[in-house]
Amino acid sequence: MSARAADVIIVGGGIMGAATAFFLTQRGRSVILLERDLVGMHASATNFGNVRRQGRFLPQLPLANRSREIWGKLPELIGEDVEFLPSGHIRVAYRAEDAAGLEAYARDARAYDLELEILSGNALRARFPFLSTELVAGSYAPLDGHANPRLAAPAFARAARRAGATILEGTEVISVEKAGEDFVVEARGGGTLRAPVVQISAGAWANALTARFGEAVPLTPHGPQMGVTEPISYRIEPVLGVKTDLTEEGVYLRQVKRGNIVFGGGGRGPATLETCRAKVDPANTLRQLPQLRRLLPAIGRLHLLRTWSGVEGYLADDLPVIGASAKVAGLYYAFGFCGHGFQLGPGVGEVMAELIVTGRTSTPLDPFGVSRFAQSGA
Repeated sequence: MSARAADVIIVGGGIMGAATAFFLTQRGRSVILLERDLVGMHASATNFGNVRRQGRFLPQLPLANRSREIWGKLPELIGEDVEFLPSGHIRVAYRAEDAAGLEAYARDARAYDLELEILSGNALRARFPFLSTELVAGSYAPLDGHANPRLAAPAFARAARRAGATILEGTEVISVEKAGEDFVVEARGGGTLRAPVVQISAGAWANALTARFGEAVPLTPHGPQMGVTEPISYRIEPVLGVKTDLTEEGVYLRQVKRGNIVFGGGGRGPATLETCRAKVDPANTLRQLPQLRRLLPAIGRLHLLRTWSGVEGYLADDLPVIGASAKVAGLYYAFGFCGHGFQLGPGVGEVMAELIVTGRTSTPLDPFGVSRFAQSGA
């Protein structure tokens, strides 16, 4: 039986893979996307849903800015609403040294076309009276916001399918080999596939594939610690997060239009690649609750409905791998987003499609190359 062929095969159906598939179809390329489970089932669905730019590694801001532009036009672009709200995003500080960090970041971010408003404690509470009196400052990004992570990746995949892409769920990749000018992919449930280009976007599982091409990376699985409260009247528009070097203080929350408050932060939980599962640590939840009340006092009156986690991939330098393989022509990577990739997803998809089709991209990717791990022996 002859192999099924395409211009590009994408391994992994999270938001990175699904968005890349969509943007490749917009550039006239045929695409096969392979997902072992369901599209958007793992980190892309279980994350917080933050669409924030502030607080990122500064050289990542051009990519984040590009992605934010796409978030703003998703309904017309992909034909579906993924509940993106440009509600604003606030990073707050409890101490003067953290407030100084917010101010320094705001100064530096201007060079990357990100304008932030620094508010003193009194001005912060005058604008957002639900915040704690303990806060000394805040940094406000009015154009950032949040979206529904359970909707985004599947919406991109459906749009890609409508544009001609082949989306194969329940299809586990057994092997990827370079054979002449093409890659040959063997997939359980998908048979033999062939393409001159392969993109690996397999999240926390990516290292098993990159290592086959001599590009192993120090990728470690962890699970975010998420929860949601009962609904109340919608009144908290901006996403809230804490600027701190103390792990237990680093909580964040957002309210959805239905009234529930979604929260996360604190320590990361255990996750295993073999079982494809991550666990909530009850002790971490108990540590989160007083920190959430500290940030938003009124949340202390609400009932906790449920908690959850999901498998995310973290790299040692807390930066993703994005771009072309340093060793194999036609091989591309987009994985390892270290718990802060959701906002970047649409931008990564557009950038990867541009890179694959034209050989270059207008958005700098140098800090995210896989070759940075070549000397580490990963």
